[in-house]
Amino acid sequence: MEMMVQDQQLQNTDDGKVHDSNRSTNVIQKLGHPRFEKCKWWLRVSLYIIFLLAGQSAATLLGRLYYDNGGNSKWMATFVQSAGFPILFPLLFYFSTRKQDKLTNELNNDSHRTKPKFSILVFLYLAFGLILTGDNLMYSYGLLYLPLSTYSLLCATQLGFNAIFSFFLNSQKFTAFIFNSIVLLTISASLLAIDADSEDQTGLSREKHIIGFFCTIGASATFSLYLSLVQLSFEKVIKRETFTVVLDMQIYPSFIATCACVVGLFASGEWKSLDEESKDYKKGIVSYVMTLLWTAVTWQISSVGMLGLIFEVSSLFSNVIGTLSLPIVPILAVIFFHDKVNGVKFIALLLAVWGFLSYVYQHYIDHKKAKTDKSNGLGVSLAEVEIC
Repeated sequence: MEMMVQDQQLQNTDDGKVHDSNRSTNVIQKLGHPRFEKCKWWLRVSLYIIFLLAGQSAATLLGRLYYDNGGNSKWMATFVQSAGFPILFPLLFYFSTRKQDKLTNELNNDSHRTKPKFSILVFLYLAFGLILTGDNLMYSYGLLYLPLSTYSLLCATQLGFNAIFSFFLNSQKFTAFIFNSIVLLTISASLLAIDADSEDQTGLSREKHIIGFFCTIGASATFSLYLSLVQLSFEKVIKRETFTVVLDMQIYPSFIATCACVVGLFASGEWKSLDEESKDYKKGIVSYVMTLLWTAVTWQISSVGMLGLIFEVSSLFSNVIGTLSLPIVPILAVIFFHDKVNGVKFIALLLAVWGFLSYVYQHYIDHKKAKTDKSNGLGVSLAEVEIC
């Protein structure tokens, strides 16, 4: 009897090696274990965080570099924020052909999750593309008319806007710590607005500083609305759990935004000055092209990280991670672009970081509560444990 059991457990393969079928079964079971799935989830989230922070910081610095060395086209600066989407096609092809994605789609179909109508997807991508166009254009004006450190601090206000939109659109809780964060970020932005008179190192008038201020605030609000709407679309419309939907949500709206930028570039007449602009660029034509090219690439890396975090966690969490670049970009701006950091701006930075930490602490409280509920047998899913 023991010999029969051993014969069943040990099977000869074609190459003469002994294969332990029980061991293979155990490996498969371990791969599907909740702890292993949790590790994979953390790995994906960590990768998205790196993409978002590195891409956003590098793209912002390159955008400032374009303006400082003779670039002056707002539509070109807007164009490169979305025009890098073709670099995502290899990833889309790879993930679309994976068997795992097909298996996941089959499971989703079995769970009564049908794919949305083509017309609905077209409407979503078109609407998101136009929102991105307006948002990117406002960011371009803000980056042109404001010092980089001021611009970065104002971008932190999108965290407060996102809390408001998430409350109404994504059922996000509105706690005392979140309210505290919104107040601090609002005060921080107000201090920078009051201190606009001291921002004369760019050689621009006060009127242009005011335009840059309101454009950046408007862009932050629009971007926060965009994030909440994307999360709502993932949950209510698309209802598929594959990485391809993340890529689709980046590629197709970016294509629409790029087309809209081309129209704006020609309608505004800025295309006529691009040849002269490239020739007069302080660091040369090659540097001009490479600056625009890498700006486009880094924005796409940042966007994939942002959408990945929305898909895996929430729009609010994605925005919180995005504001981690808040202390990074101003420091780099002082080093590379010699931005001045006066007392008012330093206080604004401290208030903004304090507001960010309030958000982080609220996430910590929610995470701890979710773990307690799970240990009490309430059946909280992995996503609910990790989403704060």
